[in-house]
Amino acid sequence: MIMFQSGRDVYGRALAVLLGALLLSPAVQANPDSLLLHDGEREIELSIESLRERADVEFHFFEPYLTEEVSIRGLVFRDLLVEHFGRVPSQLHFVAWDDYDVTLPDWDDPNWILVTHQDDEPISLRQRGPVRLVERDYGSRDPGNLRNFNDWVWMIRSIEAVW
Repeated sequence: MIMFQSGRDVYGRALAVLLGALLLSPAVQANPDSLLLHDGEREIELSIESLRERADVEFHFFEPYLTEEVSIRGLVFRDLLVEHFGRVPSQLHFVAWDDYDVTLPDWDDPNWILVTHQDDEPISLRQRGPVRLVERDYGSRDPGNLRNFNDWVWMIRSIEAVW
């Protein structure tokens, strides 16, 4: 007996195979519950929840992108780099959840905070999280001038040490 498949059956099966392949691909497996650190030889996956639990720096500041005073909680970024890389790399390459990527120098500064909470709530992708980097002290820069904050990195998915 010969069985024929309708076009709808073939299309449905092809779609199921495609979706299955996408779900198994590395790009889709990444999720906002972890932060990936790369040092050239190894990859370290840090859970966002563990970073939130360790967040021990809290302060209030004027958030220039929201144009309001907010409460921030997070970790000293420099300390996290030393803990996982042994020292602060000369440059870091960041990849964000929106596929923004940038390589920036000069992270050996305790002024940079890896933010995990804002106004006592964990930050999500919708709030430019799950982690982001901000400066604790603006120095003499005017927070009304957003171009002064070009090194802030939001929605961080991975960080690679560039030696």
